[in-house]
Amino acid sequence: MNDTQNLPPLPDRLSVDPRSPYHNAAIFEHHVGIKLNDKERFDVEEYCISEGWIKVAAGKALDRNGNPLMTKVKGTVEAFYR
Repeated sequence: MNDTQNLPPLPDRLSVDPRSPYHNAAIFEHHVGIKLNDKERFDVEEYCISEGWIKVAAGKALDRNGNPLMTKVKGTVEAFYR
């Protein structure tokens, strides 16, 4: 088990994309879990707890730069360390 005292606090908004201003590499050194409406999700690209949404890839569709298209799913968001 991880010692939660040594882990950085989870931010209100976090993104997997390193180009995003909400990306924090120190947090991704640990295993982060996301729950949406009490169901754990494994495909989350970005989340915001205060606004209550997550972004997930919309199938295999890509934008003109080759990045996956994102869709926003709303609900109660909970972030935690595994």
